[in-house]
Amino acid sequence: MIGRQYFFLSLAAVLVGAWLSLLMRVHLVWPRLSLPLLGEIKPENYLGYLTMHGTLMVFFVLSTVPQNGFGTFFLPLQLGTSEMAFPRLNLAGFWTALISFLVLLAAFIVPGGPSSAGWTQYAPLSALAGAGPGQTLGTDFWLASIGLFCLATIMSSINFVTTTVKRRAPGMTLMRMPLTCWAWFVTAILSLLAFSVLIAAAIMLLLDRHAGTNFFVPGGLLLSGKPVEHSGGSPLLWQHLFWFFGHPEVYIAILPAMGVTSHLLSIFARKPVFGYNAMVAATLAIGGLGFMVWGHHMFASGMDPHAGFAFSALTTAIAVPSAIKTFNWAGTLYGGRIRYTTPLLFSIGFVSLFITGGLTGPLLAQPALDVYLHDTYFVVAHFHLIMAMAGLFAIFSATYFWVPKMFGRLMNERLGRWHFWITLFGAYATFIPMHLLGIAGHPRRYSDLTGVQYVAAMLPLQRFITVAALLTIAGQLIFLVNLFWSMFRGQEAGADPWECSTLEWTLPSPAPAEGFGGRLPVVNHGPYEYGLSAAGQDFLRQDAPAS
Repeated sequence: MIGRQYFFLSLAAVLVGAWLSLLMRVHLVWPRLSLPLLGEIKPENYLGYLTMHGTLMVFFVLSTVPQNGFGTFFLPLQLGTSEMAFPRLNLAGFWTALISFLVLLAAFIVPGGPSSAGWTQYAPLSALAGAGPGQTLGTDFWLASIGLFCLATIMSSINFVTTTVKRRAPGMTLMRMPLTCWAWFVTAILSLLAFSVLIAAAIMLLLDRHAGTNFFVPGGLLLSGKPVEHSGGSPLLWQHLFWFFGHPEVYIAILPAMGVTSHLLSIFARKPVFGYNAMVAATLAIGGLGFMVWGHHMFASGMDPHAGFAFSALTTAIAVPSAIKTFNWAGTLYGGRIRYTTPLLFSIGFVSLFITGGLTGPLLAQPALDVYLHDTYFVVAHFHLIMAMAGLFAIFSATYFWVPKMFGRLMNERLGRWHFWITLFGAYATFIPMHLLGIAGHPRRYSDLTGVQYVAAMLPLQRFITVAALLTIAGQLIFLVNLFWSMFRGQEAGADPWECSTLEWTLPSPAPAEGFGGRLPVVNHGPYEYGLSAAGQDFLRQDAPAS
């Protein structure tokens, strides 16, 4: 039940986030347009929408549904146990996340509106209540929401780690776990470390705003012509704390996506995962290196060149385990008896977008290039492809794959294919042209393109991007119709409609609330024993008797 609740929480968040992105895109190309109920979007409105869009998508979608939605539901079932180690902590985590979501949305209705400091909340802008619209209650609500979200994530992560270590079924050794379980396990460790830093930073920022402390506000600042009564703080300290969380956050979003992709490619290629041990090692390496590269977000901050070189080298190095995974995905598909289902299509789409977005990563890892490109649309294109769109494709693949086990009915394949092709072409049509804008020097975060001559000249390309984004968002209506129609009227799914080897498919669909009940399975095999022909089957379930 809690996994389903997280799923619908993220669905609500993505609908709001997509609506805000639509408003921003419309405003960029038609800045004087008066919209029903909203009127003309002002620059402070645009920045507020930008802040809320980024916060909703990063925290409440990409960090929530792959880990807490699907992970909470399927981690215990794939490990052969009936529930998470701490059910009450699990429930407390969800309700804390829900309150966090509601507090964030409440920023829309407080005086001044939502914060305009961006989802990164860089100080001193975020630390001074009078620095601009939305910097009073809007920023306080943002900080309260993120603090609650951090607390919810920490509670959830404790549960994931304990469940993985202590609640595995007899015979379920670490090297017999599905790669999804490895991804959820490593992601939980990353979340424990990263969100603990962010909650501390949020508390420090609140103290700067209301208790007169001096963590992030330097001396000598003037606000509306009046000196600011702060001294000794460092805005760069906030950047270090935020990005020490922020870059592991990329892998908190992407590692579960990688796990799901590895899992589904094996199932629908009807082959064992190519290089299972290497995939586990790459997951651990990405988790470890993810905490060593945060400084590449700060090349433009005046960083010491020696530190810049170290962060550049480590950022380049983290591409190696990602490349291992990409090679092994290709190896898994090669020579397989591929079943081109909708979950597989979205998994292949994830690989495509991950590679495309990843190709620009080594460029941004070079300080000399990053200083020029950092504040341009090139970076917007990079992180939307490799994190946002790739992550969403993995979420879609997991949804089409696991909805039968969660709700007992299959989603419509024809509608799923339409959804896939519209979203794939829409993603590329929206974000590939942004690289060209960035190379031409188009700054990000500008709400009006008409005031600067060289930026105004790029308006035709912005119009093309906006049309592509509108069509892509419209295509998601197919998914919503398919999801809700299938939940109630779709074809009934049997216990194992995909012919899978992992333990959750030994249960009826939808999975009963009591899980395995009093009967714990005994695991005798690995998670990806496909390509067999015994007893007329091409797979061997993990709990099948040992031969």
